[in-house]
Amino acid sequence: MTFDLIVIGSGPGGYVAAIRAAQLGLKTAIVEREHLGGVCLNWGCIPTKALLRSAEVYELMRRAKDFGLSADNIRFDASAIVERSRTVSSRLSGGVAALLKKNKVEVIWGEAILTGPGRVRVSDSKIAGGRPRPSAPVDALGAGDYTADHIIVATGARSRALPGLEPDGEAVWTYFEAMAPRHIPNSLLIVGSGAIGMEFASLYASLGARVTLVEILDQILPAEDAEISTFARKQFEKQGIDIRTAAKVVALSRTGEGGIVATIDQAGRTDELSAERVIVAAGVQSNIEGLGLESLGVRLERGWIAADGLGRTNVAGVYAIGDVAGPPMLAHKAEHEGVVCVEAIKGLNPGPLEKSRIPACTYSRPQIASVGLTESKARLAGLDIRVGRFPFAGNGKAIALGEDQGMAKTIFDAHSGKLLGAHLVGAEVTELIQGFVIAMGLETTEEELLRTVFPHPTLSEMMHESVLDAYGRAIHK
Repeated sequence: MTFDLIVIGSGPGGYVAAIRAAQLGLKTAIVEREHLGGVCLNWGCIPTKALLRSAEVYELMRRAKDFGLSADNIRFDASAIVERSRTVSSRLSGGVAALLKKNKVEVIWGEAILTGPGRVRVSDSKIAGGRPRPSAPVDALGAGDYTADHIIVATGARSRALPGLEPDGEAVWTYFEAMAPRHIPNSLLIVGSGAIGMEFASLYASLGARVTLVEILDQILPAEDAEISTFARKQFEKQGIDIRTAAKVVALSRTGEGGIVATIDQAGRTDELSAERVIVAAGVQSNIEGLGLESLGVRLERGWIAADGLGRTNVAGVYAIGDVAGPPMLAHKAEHEGVVCVEAIKGLNPGPLEKSRIPACTYSRPQIASVGLTESKARLAGLDIRVGRFPFAGNGKAIALGEDQGMAKTIFDAHSGKLLGAHLVGAEVTELIQGFVIAMGLETTEEELLRTVFPHPTLSEMMHESVLDAYGRAIHK
């Protein structure tokens, strides 16, 4: 069969690209081997938020007395928590199927390989890792040869395996096992303190596990502003999470009881730590293998497909978006790349995605959200900056919510008033950050933000106060 566009991979980038292409009148198909919605919807972004919500409600129930309430014999059912998260994912995966059908996007079920210019061969799915072979949508096409003028590779990424820390699905977990545990382990070692590591640390600590987190760099959440990271670390440690930075796991050995003994090197000193389970959350790597990219001469760069700001590779008619096209490896970045790529194919001149304005969010407790330059990066760039800060402890809504631990931080160019970066830690900051993202997109200066009226009482008032503070005008600090 012949199409105008074939998209390989139905994650956030892939299915959004396919739908936008269909809206623009392109005859479009999407190839998927396992789950419509990809890893994000089925085993990443969405189910983790469902799990974290259960943990959040459990924590609130345990704090009932703080709100003048009484709740006795508080407990949780791990299997029911997991079942709810799987139900949420299934609902949304079904929603993606409905959207594709509504927009007349053909689903091709199987594994794709590029066999030549404009040619894709699809074979039956073969899923590794012991998971059952997925069921195809009822109206999906199957194995065969397909052609298209344009092919978008949107195959995403997977957990990065570290030498000596290879997952076995039993004692050493990836996010697949961590999101569907048969029980909550008494003790847990997490390797890596990026967003995935911190979210699992929050989840399992809330549900009673003794969590130790090991990070090879000298701060947790290494991509975040150092001040925000330091604040967050103190909150995690108050929850009982043992955090070890500038440290690495150099060896794992299994115990007779099915657990793990980890040898940890920290500043040249080694010690051993026993844990029931280990989660390896040391980043992800792009899914570029087995696609036929090399035979077509598609250029790879540092483990991902090299593509320009419009998703174009060095091979005409072949495009790459999302995690497979490199960092930042975020679902919302993939979605926007998909739209930009398709609109460029259609000749709409969308302009490249501005990666410096893509927000990053970590849904731990506390939440962390940011956009733009950190303070250290701004100073390293030689910029003259003004920095504003405002604590949750000075905000009426935060105090009323019982969430008075957090901070908003803003960074401005001292000469132009340009907003260079915004960094938040605390309750619901992942919902607040978009205000700063919009401001940066509109090239807003401090003057417009200073004059903006923020509703009262809201957490968003801290955003305003942090701007005021950068200019020596904070009212409530």
